[in-house]
Amino acid sequence: MTDQNDILFERARAVIPGGVNSPVRAFKAVGGTPRFIQRAQGAYFWDANDKRYIDYIGSWGPMILGHGHPAVIEAVQKAVLEGFSYGAPTEREIELAEAILALVPSMEMVRLVSSGTEAAMSALRLARGATGRKTIVKFEGCYHGHADALLVKAGSGLATFGNPTSAGVPPEVVQHTLVLEYNNLQQLEEAFALHGSDIACLMIEAIAGNMNFVRATPAFAKRCRELCTQHGALLIFDEVMTGFRVGLHGAQGVLGITPDLTVLGKVIGGGMPLAAFGGPRAIMEQLAPLGPVYQAGTLSGNPVATACGLATLKEISKPGFYEALAQKTRTLVDGLKAAAAAEGQPFNADSEGGMFGFFLMNELPQNYATVMTTDNAQFNALFHGLLDRGVYIAPALYEAGFVSAAHSEDDIAATIAAARDIFRKR
Repeated sequence: MTDQNDILFERARAVIPGGVNSPVRAFKAVGGTPRFIQRAQGAYFWDANDKRYIDYIGSWGPMILGHGHPAVIEAVQKAVLEGFSYGAPTEREIELAEAILALVPSMEMVRLVSSGTEAAMSALRLARGATGRKTIVKFEGCYHGHADALLVKAGSGLATFGNPTSAGVPPEVVQHTLVLEYNNLQQLEEAFALHGSDIACLMIEAIAGNMNFVRATPAFAKRCRELCTQHGALLIFDEVMTGFRVGLHGAQGVLGITPDLTVLGKVIGGGMPLAAFGGPRAIMEQLAPLGPVYQAGTLSGNPVATACGLATLKEISKPGFYEALAQKTRTLVDGLKAAAAAEGQPFNADSEGGMFGFFLMNELPQNYATVMTTDNAQFNALFHGLLDRGVYIAPALYEAGFVSAAHSEDDIAATIAAARDIFRKR
C-alpha cells in the first residue's frame, strides 16, 4: 500500500519550509514521516491512510472536550452563517471577556488577540510600558512564543543577560532579557538583588509544558510573587497552555498565587485562533486607545473564534467536569507508571487536570538541564511504538500531553497496554 503521508510530505516540502507550518510537526526530533490528519472526532483522529489514532496532543491543548463536540459545532455553525469577520466590535467579544473574567479572579480587564505568541509579546510590552523599566526575567525551558525578546537562552553567568536562540534575533534585542534556571531559588534571589530596580516583569509557566511537564515548586512560585511585589515588578503567568486545562482557574488557582498579568490561549479558543491577556484595570488601561501602550489586531475577537471559545467555556464550567477529567488523566499516568515498573523501565510521570507528562527516568525533573538528560533514543522508540499501535503522543520528548473529556476508559486501557508491550520488547 502506498503511504499517503509520504506523498503529502513530499508535496509539502516543495512549497512549505520543512513541509510544516510549525516545526515540531515535522517529526525531526523522532524521525520518520509526519502524519497528515484528514479528520477528527472525539478522542481520535485519522491520517491520510485512514489509520485511526488515540489523540493525546489535542491540537497541543485546546481540544479539552475532544474533537467535534456537538455544542461547539452548533455554536460555530451559527456564527459562520452570521459572518466570518467584521473588523468592528461584537457583543460576543464582550460575552467572552465577561466569561473569562468570571473564571480568573486576578483579571479585571482582558484584551483578546489571535495567538499565544501575540498575547505574550503584548503582555511584555504592557509590563514595560506600565513600569517604565526594560529588564524582563524568564526561565530556561519555559516557552512564551516566538517573539524576538523571548527567543533567548541563559547567558554565561548570573550577572549577564541572554543570548539569542534563533537566527534573525540580534543580540541587542535580548540584551534586557535575563534567563534563570527554573526552580532555582538562589538564582532568583540574586537576580532581583542585582537588577531589581530595573526589572519590569517576571514571566513564568507555573506548570511548564514545553520541557515536558515540570511544576514550579510552591516555594518557588511564592517567592516569585514576593520578589516582584517587593521590587515593583509585574508577575506574568503564561497560562496559554495551563489556562482552563489544569483546572477551572488555571495554574494560578492550583498554586494559589495571584499574578499581575495573565496570558491565555488554546482552550479559550476551543481550537480556533484566539488568545488573550489581562490583569487589573489600572494596568490594562495603559493600553491604546486609553493609554500609551500600543497593541492592535485585525482579527482580534473574531466572531467565529469567540463563538467557539464561549461554547467551550460553558461546557468546562459544568459541575464535576474537572474532577472527571483529572481522574482520567491520573488513571493514564498511574497505568503508564505501573506498566513501566512491571517491565523494569525507568519511568516517572505527573499530571494536573487534563495535562500530563512523563520522563524515562526515576525522578521527576525540576529544571530544563535535568530534562535534557532524558534518553532521546528510548523516547523515540516509545513514540514510534505507540504510533504503530494507534496512539499519538507529542513527537518530541519536551512536550506535555493532553487528555480530553472524550477519552474513554477503553482508550486509556489500550494506551497503557500498548506502552507495556513496548517496554517488554525493548
